[in-house]
Amino acid sequence: MFSPEGPTLRELAVQALSSVERGYDLLAPKFDHTPFRTPDVILDAVADALRGTGPYEAGLDLCCGTGAGVGVLAEVCRERVTGVDFSAGMLTIARERTRPARPPVSWVRADARALPFASAFDLVVSFGAFGHFLPRELPGLFAQVRAVLRPGGSFAFPVLAPPRPASPGYWALLGFDTAMRVRNALWRPPFVMYYRAFRLGDVRRELLRAGFAVELRALPGLGRRPDGSPRARLVVARAAGTVSPAGPVSSGESSADRR
Repeated sequence: MFSPEGPTLRELAVQALSSVERGYDLLAPKFDHTPFRTPDVILDAVADALRGTGPYEAGLDLCCGTGAGVGVLAEVCRERVTGVDFSAGMLTIARERTRPARPPVSWVRADARALPFASAFDLVVSFGAFGHFLPRELPGLFAQVRAVLRPGGSFAFPVLAPPRPASPGYWALLGFDTAMRVRNALWRPPFVMYYRAFRLGDVRRELLRAGFAVELRALPGLGRRPDGSPRARLVVARAAGTVSPAGPVSSGESSADRR
């Protein structure tokens, strides 16, 4: 699962016993050599799908990590691209690996549950980060995303079809989530990462409650399952109007975005 450049078992253990933020600070230099990084095949499939819906002016990669999703935004956004993450270590690697490009890319350290932007983006994407949010946090998270989108803006992210019951993948994810729940019951600070907690039906319901119109698009580049259903879908949630959780917000960039 890990390349020779990836973390050692000891390093993974230290990360797992840390907080989420500290854990990713520690893992950041080797993160791209782990299976936790979103595979290029998924990034490419999402980029292909978004090309047919753009172009967009400004894009935000939510929980950007080392910046893999920023490359997707750079393909469909004309004005600027921003990556936001709460791990200083991950952002350091993202900055080091980003070459001067058009559109320009900026990096902002912030918690996705308290984004420091006004309604400044036409497109928000996110890859592989939702397991770090408990189901009860989704309403607040989606409200934050809606608040930073311009009217008519879109929030897009891929969702993989869950593994079939009794398949090896099903038991692997169940085992991981069970081990994580035991770890969090016995150890502080908690490390929130649950692969099976982000269910499409619940996600769609919370997006609708947050004021999005939701569309599901198959990602044909990722193939189909034996029953003909897609292995992955792109959730595209469009905001008809953008309202801050604390009230109306003005258009334009915040000071944090102009780094």
